[in-house]
Amino acid sequence: MTVRRDVHEELRARLHEAAGGHEPDRENILARVERGMAGPAASAHRATRPPVFGWMRVAGATAAVAGVLAVGGYAVASAVKDETAPRQQEVATSPTPTPSPEATSRAPVPPVDPTPTSSPERRESAAPPSGKPSAPVTARPPAATEDGPLWSDGSVDPHSNDFWAQSNITIKTREELTALTVRLSVAQTGGVSDAGAWRSLPENDFTLTVGERDGALVYTWTLKEGRKVPAGEWVFAGQFDHDRGGRDAGKDRYTVTAAAGSDRLSVDGGFAAVDNEGDEDDAGGDS
Repeated sequence: MTVRRDVHEELRARLHEAAGGHEPDRENILARVERGMAGPAASAHRATRPPVFGWMRVAGATAAVAGVLAVGGYAVASAVKDETAPRQQEVATSPTPTPSPEATSRAPVPPVDPTPTSSPERRESAAPPSGKPSAPVTARPPAATEDGPLWSDGSVDPHSNDFWAQSNITIKTREELTALTVRLSVAQTGGVSDAGAWRSLPENDFTLTVGERDGALVYTWTLKEGRKVPAGEWVFAGQFDHDRGGRDAGKDRYTVTAAAGSDRLSVDGGFAAVDNEGDEDDAGGDS
């Protein structure tokens, strides 16, 4: 491409130089025309044709010479014009896009401000808007509680499955108990029904009642009058069926009231899930 461009530029330069130095010799051209007309053929024609045709030949030759000069000058002028005129550049333009109906009917979307209006610490400590009190948060009661020599813990038995569950209440006492009442309340989460109960103390020492109360299945063990519970660790368990699937024991509760001599003792709490290895999960509640 560079070699071709150099040849074109050199040709234009030479034409431009030739056009500037060319001066047509009109007199010499006319003299050559007259000499041609003065030959023998011209004499014979003058004898048989009117003089007017001779002048027409002169005029025609003159016009031809003028035409040659005009064409030559036009060619030189074109070459010079191509050299001096700036080259036009073609610019590709894309068609004007047609706006879609959605573009004209949607409201402009505000830009997302990457700068937070307040720090996380400030948002957490900010008070709720006026007129919109925050919802109260019900805390899950602890599974294990203690009152003097009496300690208790509630847990979901690890052998519970998708259709059946067992809730265990474990009590520990460092003193002999002369009165004891253990109550287990299983929330009615769907299909909850009695499937049995047991305790690690002698069966004949307790009275067991099972019934529905306030939307829950309630098991109650009551120590018979004149019987005693020796110091140690004891378990009370309620068994029940429920709808298929994992059951949430978050609303289940237990209460234990007892007497050790003249002391009146009371403990209560909720239920935590227990894994298969027997370790309690403090965040549990699913059976």
